[in-house]
Amino acid sequence: MINWGIIGCGNVTEVKSGPAFNKVRDSKLIAVMRRDIILAEDYARRHNVPKFYSKASDLINDKDINAVYIATPPGSHAEYALEVIKARKPVYIEKPMAVNYSECLKINNEAEKHRVPVFVAYYRRALPGFLFVKDLIKNGSIGKVLFLMIQLFKSSSDDEKTGKPSWRVDPKISGGGHFFDLASHQLDYLDFLFGPIRKVKSNAVNQAGLYKAEDFVSAEFIFDNNIVGTGMWCFSVSPDSSRDIIEITGDKGSIKFSTFSFEPIVLTNDSGRQEFINERPEHVQYYLIEKIVQSLKGQGDSPSTGITGARTSRIMDEVVAEYYKKG
Repeated sequence: MINWGIIGCGNVTEVKSGPAFNKVRDSKLIAVMRRDIILAEDYARRHNVPKFYSKASDLINDKDINAVYIATPPGSHAEYALEVIKARKPVYIEKPMAVNYSECLKINNEAEKHRVPVFVAYYRRALPGFLFVKDLIKNGSIGKVLFLMIQLFKSSSDDEKTGKPSWRVDPKISGGGHFFDLASHQLDYLDFLFGPIRKVKSNAVNQAGLYKAEDFVSAEFIFDNNIVGTGMWCFSVSPDSSRDIIEITGDKGSIKFSTFSFEPIVLTNDSGRQEFINERPEHVQYYLIEKIVQSLKGQGDSPSTGITGARTSRIMDEVVAEYYKKG
């Protein structure tokens, strides 16, 4: 049995991940930690978790826990991950893996030294709809892949407009702006489809002036086999201009789908235009957690690891490097 402890039982753990630990076979959530002990106790009570803590070290060193999920903001991922690894326990880290690639390398180096597995919560690598897209490509539904396009446009939040931006746009805590929080899922999934990105050219600026982090990013990137990608991310458009699209084009057709809104997957080729339902699971991390548990029990491999997670962080760092160099 894999007995989990969660460090940082905030919003992301309420539905997306937390309940899944008790629904996956051979997995059980037995402890949670939050610095506010009242909130930790409340979470434990509502989710029927036997133990709760206010100190991460107490949870990490709990003899009944043999795997730890870190669900805090990225600014503390490396600190907690290194402590878990030192305790010789597998660690599952929320994305992005850390605030930068350098911290990812520290985590992976220590994990290799102590022979401890590391996993990262890029759960689209295990979601059925996204695996379906991968199968469409593998089965030649659009022929040889030539290029792909990403467009993710979102409006500024009310808090941002009133001068109260969240930690998600504080680079010291998140690594960058919303690009780090959201585009990381997209870039990691593309790594899953086509392998590591070989080359990047990019622009990152702040257009709305609501916070210091970048709020607009454009990038060009190349994978092996000369597959070319372009991306545009803007987080200050009007609500009417919101967009969430990835389109992959081959020499025999194209596939269009969303990353976050779970719109139908659209395949267009010689057979015409077809739509396929991309159902959102109740707990979106369930399938990846299932893969991780199987991996820990020697029954398979996880598609998302510290190695793949670090690759995604490396690309994000490269994309915004010039912006932060100027800043």
